[in-house]
Amino acid sequence: MAEHVNCLIIGSGPAGYTAAIYAARANMKPLLFTGMEPGGQLMITTDVENYPGYPEGIMGPKMMDDFRAQAERFNTDIRYELITKVDFTGPVHKVWTEKGQEITADSIIISTGASAKWLGLPSEQKLMNKGVSACAVCDGFFYKGLEVAVVGGGDTAAEEASYLAKLCPKVHLIVRRDEMRASKIMQDRVKKTENIEIHWNTETVEILGEEEVVGVKVINNKTQETSEIPVKGFFVAIGHKPNTDIFNTWLDMDQTGYLKVVPGTSHTNIEGVFASGDAADKVYRQAVTAAGTGCMAALDAERYLTEKEII
Repeated sequence: MAEHVNCLIIGSGPAGYTAAIYAARANMKPLLFTGMEPGGQLMITTDVENYPGYPEGIMGPKMMDDFRAQAERFNTDIRYELITKVDFTGPVHKVWTEKGQEITADSIIISTGASAKWLGLPSEQKLMNKGVSACAVCDGFFYKGLEVAVVGGGDTAAEEASYLAKLCPKVHLIVRRDEMRASKIMQDRVKKTENIEIHWNTETVEILGEEEVVGVKVINNKTQETSEIPVKGFFVAIGHKPNTDIFNTWLDMDQTGYLKVVPGTSHTNIEGVFASGDAADKVYRQAVTAAGTGCMAALDAERYLTEKEII
């Protein structure tokens, strides 16, 4: 027999936990499924220095522990399972867990996040958070005054390189082809920035270092020559993939899978289903903005349930 709840939250992280805090305090008795990565991307982040309220900074996992504890304080039912299937027909929505349990819900808040795409190098994993990062805005400050490298050829890479160029004396932009995919305005900005050096037709072979990044070994695709670039930071900027596959055919998405919401709200195209965090945000992708949209989703869900006279 299916279990029924007023408010189901799919995914954790800043958006999911914030939604849970607001929903629980509004007596919506939320049930939250953490998914495969409880706490989301912050679980692989070391120092978080740009979230308000932590003047000394905080470790990503500890911050997510605090979020979870606050959600639990207001009696959020947190389950460490994955939702693998959804059915959004009818006013009451259905989901199924990986164990096959059916849950029905009057409202659903999606906070499944997005995952950074990586190059897939062993050295990349070894040096994660020891000089390897997928977020210049999050971690760039730690490399102030140091040489860094950015890999990628799209808008994300161009933005990251431009941001880092304000902090670092030299930014090496590693581009796989002989042209960039970035918009013309972003390409022009990069090319005009004197301390950004673009390495065309170049691929990363290995990130160098044992306990911290000391350089990057690259190969030129045309000449097959390898070389080493001494850097202290290595930023992977080849994009993010929103974790939204199970909502395919149900919810409106853009071509890369980010959920579409009514501007200024968390409403999706399905009544009673709300989207928050990085699953619907390809622009900002910060913990504080994710938490903000988690709050919005819970408030939108509360209004929806009140209008329907469910709570």
